[in-house]
Amino acid sequence: MKLDFIDVDHLSIAATNMRGKGKDPDVSDLLPSVRARGVLVPLLVRPNCAAGHYEIVAGRRRFTAVGVVAREGGAVKPIPCAILDEGDDADALEASMLENLARVQPDEVSQWEAFVALVKAGRSVDEVADSFGFEPSAVKRILALGNLLPRIRSLYRRGEIDAGTVRYLTLASKSQQKAWLALFDDESAYCPTGHQLKAWLFGGTAIPVRHALFDVEETKLAIVSDLFGEDSFFADSDAFWSAQLAAIEARKADYLEAGWSDVVVMPRGDWFRSWDHVHAGKRKGGRIFVEVRDSGEVSFHEGYVTAKEAKRLAGGGGSDDGNTPAVKPARPEVSGPLNAYIDLHRHAAVRADLASHGGVALRAMLAHVIAGADLWRVDIESQRAPKEDIAESVETCPAETTFDIKRRAVLAVLGFDEDTPTVTGRPLHRPPFAPLFERLLDLPDPVVLEIVAIVMGETLQAGSEAVEMIGVQLGTDMMQHWQADAAFFDQLRDREVLLAITREVAGAEVAAANAGEKAKALKSIIADSLAGANGRTKAEPWVPKWMAFPPTAYTARGGVGSVKMAGRVRHALSAPTTEPEPVPATACSEPDSEEAAYDTPLAA
Repeated sequence: MKLDFIDVDHLSIAATNMRGKGKDPDVSDLLPSVRARGVLVPLLVRPNCAAGHYEIVAGRRRFTAVGVVAREGGAVKPIPCAILDEGDDADALEASMLENLARVQPDEVSQWEAFVALVKAGRSVDEVADSFGFEPSAVKRILALGNLLPRIRSLYRRGEIDAGTVRYLTLASKSQQKAWLALFDDESAYCPTGHQLKAWLFGGTAIPVRHALFDVEETKLAIVSDLFGEDSFFADSDAFWSAQLAAIEARKADYLEAGWSDVVVMPRGDWFRSWDHVHAGKRKGGRIFVEVRDSGEVSFHEGYVTAKEAKRLAGGGGSDDGNTPAVKPARPEVSGPLNAYIDLHRHAAVRADLASHGGVALRAMLAHVIAGADLWRVDIESQRAPKEDIAESVETCPAETTFDIKRRAVLAVLGFDEDTPTVTGRPLHRPPFAPLFERLLDLPDPVVLEIVAIVMGETLQAGSEAVEMIGVQLGTDMMQHWQADAAFFDQLRDREVLLAITREVAGAEVAAANAGEKAKALKSIIADSLAGANGRTKAEPWVPKWMAFPPTAYTARGGVGSVKMAGRVRHALSAPTTEPEPVPATACSEPDSEEAAYDTPLAA
């Protein structure tokens, strides 16, 4: 490579330049500097077919700015250039991408074109990822755009279809893409987009691979994966259900072999109504109820009887028909009352000692939550969203990513598989109590407290007063965890609220000037103000009042769940309470020296 000054009329844009196609880029930020001092940073060029002529590999924006100055009548001097050696297309592409990615982020289609050219030139996916600071999965995601018809890529590049629609079109076969384009071109036809497109592609029901109870690789069923690699779906729903029902029958056999009285597989689509059932252990006739959703998800509800059966059992009734003779069991060496005597005295002795060992009690409590116990029922917050785009927004937000990183660290410390979705046990996925408790006894207090925090997070009910109180206590700043996304704007429709938010982010004058605009225009103003786009002054970091801690409403109409819950919490805290008596100093024992020495926090 060598440096030289080259006349403007001897330069042209190279085909390998990442921004070599489309309209000229915006150079308003460069023009003042180029007018005053010319081009200071050399362009990256290489010789082309004409003698003395060069094509620009990197630096199209600077070259465009020089052209603007020339058209304005300004003086244009030869441009400093770094000249590449001839014949290395891969190096030229790489140089172009590195420069452009360091400045204005190119669109994904431009990235795809450049990545494909690099791969064809001999670069591996890992090499491309290392060069540009991408994750290999991100490079594969961009390369997945190659599954699309060229016209669909063009529509995406021009902004005529959104990223969500493109994501699902990558799941479509070429014939499905052609059929979709026909609907797109037909003004009288309905063209599905976004999550409606997924339903259209899969005939109404898309079954995620994660819901399979069987070994997907072993069955070799056809799978399609989306653009982002986050979800994979079964291409043949009938084949899925054949394998899924066989897996359910196998689980049923395992339950029966383990001693459960019965396993009830509910009709597909029926919901298990927990309020119509009562917990009952295996020895008390508890059964397994298998809930099968149309989405392919299967839930196993362990140890339940119907409310009617529970009432009958509580009354000591015999069989329903009264004709089946009771089988007389072998007489144990202790009677029932004596057995109760033994159990109750051992229980009393253990809890008397436990009252003086808070560290052991904490670990036992944590093991009960994770592993489950007859007197404990802890449910995991399912984070069910009413719409798919809301679910996606939550799953991909920075706060969920942070929590998942810490959860994986906890799983590793406990010796669990790091891909386990939760630390807290679920039906059929509950670890045995004894080894878990033993492991917790080996861990220092700071580590145990970090595990407690993860388990508490998994079992913290969304929209509850617990969320409100804990958020206020911790001083949770939503600005550190959230920013407005497409799913938020899609649900935001009240004009009065939109005007109030416009006033917050764009100022009172802008809100007053647009008071008569429709909701769509107000959303655009808010989005532009938050991004500092389209000439709008960038607003300070912002969250809506309903999401802050504590939350407030925008209008007198209210009706916001978070605000209602905050009101209940304030009312409860303002109620008169009885001052508790002081606890004598002798009531609490000093911590054991071993427990006091626990000071090694868990590495996140």
